[in-house]
Amino acid sequence: MKILVGYDGSEPARRALDVAKEHARAFKAEKVYVVACLEGFPQDQVKHMAETEKLLAEAKAALEKEGLPVETQMLTKSLSAGEGLVDFAKENKVNEVIIGVVRTSKVGKLIFGSTAQFVILNAPCPVQTVK
Repeated sequence: MKILVGYDGSEPARRALDVAKEHARAFKAEKVYVVACLEGFPQDQVKHMAETEKLLAEAKAALEKEGLPVETQMLTKSLSAGEGLVDFAKENKVNEVIIGVVRTSKVGKLIFGSTAQFVILNAPCPVQTVK
């Protein structure tokens, strides 16, 4: 089993990482992918790369401490985080996606979009959301 965790260091993402640990142990996961997506134009992404690398290193250390097989990835080529996660899941034949969600209003989703909604509707595998 391959598990993908969409990770941005937020509290919901940390809880998603905890769920991924449980699932990885329970299902004897072959790999846990911890994936962060940087959105926007390349010049905007550069500002956040060092911080994102640090967050991914912390997540990797937490999973390795548990003896779980982990790989981290920072995606910079996609238009949105949702597209990046879905493409990664397809390319790596992921069996489950786990993402943290934040409650937003309908107007907020309309204006800003929803990464979780995009992943839920387009992922090639089951998606578990964590509040």
